[in-house]
Amino acid sequence: MILFIESMVGIVLFTLIIVPMDLKDPLAVIGDYPPAIRKRCEQLGLIEKREMQFSKKELIKKSVAVILLVVLAAFIMIKVNHANTFLQGFGWSYIIWLAITWYDALVLDCGWFCHSKRMRIPGTEDMKEYHDYLFHIKASCVGTLIGLPACAVVGLIVMLFA
Repeated sequence: MILFIESMVGIVLFTLIIVPMDLKDPLAVIGDYPPAIRKRCEQLGLIEKREMQFSKKELIKKSVAVILLVVLAAFIMIKVNHANTFLQGFGWSYIIWLAITWYDALVLDCGWFCHSKRMRIPGTEDMKEYHDYLFHIKASCVGTLIGLPACAVVGLIVMLFA
């Protein structure tokens, strides 16, 4: 039951962070958009041409967020869940990671992003790629894999400090 509650709290906090940021400036999260939309934004001069999906600034923000999540998750695993082994820290934090990742994919990305006119960037409104569900599912599979080392670090912290 505690993992369910922690997952719901994580989902609410994730939503409160991501949705306002996305609504404020969709171009600030352009790396999360399908490639064809990013390319059109380049052609329109809305963003600079780039070789990689994410800019250095976006990668730094995402990396800092993962580090903060790892530290917070380790603290919660030790203080709230009373985890004291690597497997408890890793397993429980990964369950929460998966809940948030797949909520993001199915509710925020496939539900909200793919259907919200507020997430349309001017000049790209006509693009069918806004309804590219497979793009979001693939991205969540990557997120699922990113969670493995992140949660392994949580497990290590729990093992060392619990």
